[in-house]
Order: sequence, then structure tokens, then C-alpha cells
Amino acid sequence: MASGRLVKLLVFELLELAAFSVPTLVIMEQFADAYQSTSGTPDKTHYWLIVSCSIAYVSSVTLLIWVPVKVLLYRKRHLYQKIKGWRPVMMMCVVLTTLPSFSFSIAVTKVQKNINGSTDILPNTLPDLPVSLVLTCLIVVDIIEKLRTYPLRGRQKSNEDRHIHMTSLWQIKTVTLELRQNEENLTPSQPAGSTHLPRLPGASTGGSTPELEGPQEPTFEQGVLRTMSQRDVRSEIFLWSFLLWSDTIEMVRVAGHHDVYKSGWVYPVYIFSFISLLRMILTPRNPLLNSLDIVLQDLPFIFVRLSLIIVLGTITPVLGLCKNVLVTLSYVYFNYLTKFRIFSTFETSF
Repeated sequence: MASGRLVKLLVFELLELAAFSVPTLVIMEQFADAYQSTSGTPDKTHYWLIVSCSIAYVSSVTLLIWVPVKVLLYRKRHLYQKIKGWRPVMMMCVVLTTLPSFSFSIAVTKVQKNINGSTDILPNTLPDLPVSLVLTCLIVVDIIEKLRTYPLRGRQKSNEDRHIHMTSLWQIKTVTLELRQNEENLTPSQPAGSTHLPRLPGASTGGSTPELEGPQEPTFEQGVLRTMSQRDVRSEIFLWSFLLWSDTIEMVRVAGHHDVYKSGWVYPVYIFSFISLLRMILTPRNPLLNSLDIVLQDLPFIFVRLSLIIVLGTITPVLGLCKNVLVTLSYVYFNYLTKFRIFSTFETSF
């Protein structure tokens, strides 16, 4: 009987292969159908020619690039360990799947306009399924790559729970050691009842500046609340993977608006959305990820969203523009401006 590790490997590889190949086939079929419907001929030669070309493309990149790289990474583990800061699997998905899919999504409307010479025959909105499928498959591959280092059975505490647990143990250990030292260092002139407890981290004295602390987090040891407070790092991977790319998902959704895809604004929307997806190539804990979030997503999205709002109205949420502006300003201020003397003075607010 196959072991759990082998079953996990096979399931993950099949899911990644499906997420790698299906989006391109779906987008190319949509392109072929749009070309066939606007050509006005009953002959489906062009339709099947485009579909066959898409199948040939997917088969070629799978057999010539995807499978060899996968086998090389699996058989030569020492090569995989030498790769630092980026993920080959995500790079193949972004370059070989997402880029062609976005390109042919734009080509669907261009073909219809070039054949008919007008945008009047275009639908009011583009179908959301193909683009959503592309981003969903890309996020699924990202989730699988993050889950590879975790077992699928048993419990795994979240990183925050581990931090709280280790902090509590450290505080208990520190207090115990200091109490023992105080007991050993007691002199006969010092009564035992006057022994002072050591100051815990975060406590303040009368002559020092108080350290601000937020509200204490509750802990539940039993009952229904304990069950509801369970957290697992593997489930949080799913949550944060979708939340991380929600801004890009919203930007791509704007491309389906008729005022956008019927005009030239569809190009910057798709181009900058694809550029923001390049961050997915990096490893989750790459030190460059924070700065690239600003350079590749928030800063370009400020100009794109502001231009769309000025020219076409509020077809993109103002909340998204506020998020991009605040994230960019906070990053520049806290990482760079606070190094100057005028911003480096420590202050405490109550």
C-alpha cells in the first residue's frame, strides 16, 4: 500500500499540473470561440486550428519544461537547496501560463473590434470565469508550494500561538531565575518580607518613560471558546494566500468593465496586474518582498486607479486607491524618513 508521503506527492503534483495547463486551454478556447463568432462563417476550421495550437503549446511546455524541471528538483535535492529567494515552480506558472492567458484575454476584444470595426457589438461585460480561473490556479499552486513543508495529518500550531507560548515560557523562566537569585543574595539586614519581585518586561518605573502596551489578549482553556480559538498554520496559509492577492484580483476585475476593455485602458490594467503577480516568484520570507510589494503593486496601482477614476469615474473602488496610498506612504515613512533626526525623536502618546 502506498505511503502517505507518496500519496501527498502524487496529489500535489497532479493539482499543480492541472493548475498549470487548464487556464491556457480555457483562455485559448474562449479566444477561438470569439474569433469564430465574429468571422460569420459556419466553417469551424479556424476554431479547431486555434484549439489544436493551444493543446500543442500546453503539451510542449509541459513535456519540455515542466516535467524535466520537476524531475530535476525531485531527484537532485541538493540543487533545490541551493536555490535561494525564488521558487522555480511559481516562475514557470507566471511566465508560461499567466502571461499567455492575460495576452489572449486582451486579444479576445481586439479580434472582435478588428473584424467588425466597432465596439458596439461587444458585450457589456467580459465573462469573469477565464480570468478568475487563471488567478485561482496561480494561488492554488502558491498554496501547494507552501504546504509542502507541512504534514497534512496531525495538528500544527500557528506562528502567533508559538510566539505567545515561547514568550510565556521565557517570562516564567526569567522570573523564576531572578527570584532564586534574590533569595540567595538576601543579607541579614534585609528582612525577608521586603523582597521585591523583579520587574517584568514591559513594566515601568516612576522615573522612566512608560512603555505602551495594547489590550491583553484573552486565552481560553476550556469549553466552546477554546474550540473556537483553535488556530492552525496550514489553514492560515489558505486565508492569507487569497487575501494577499485580493488587490490584484480587484484590479483584474476592473478590466471586465465595458468602459475599460472597449478602450485602451485595458492594456495598463492587464500589464500592471501581471507585473504585480511577479512577486509570487519570491519565497514567502524573502527580505525583498516588502519593498517589491510597493514597487510592483501599490505604487503602480496608485497611478492606474487614479487615472481610471479621473477619466472614467469610480469604476474602481476608492478604497483600493486609499489602501495603495496609505501602504506606500507608511512604508516610506517608517523605513526611511524615521532615520532622519526630525522624525527619529521618541515620543509616547497616551
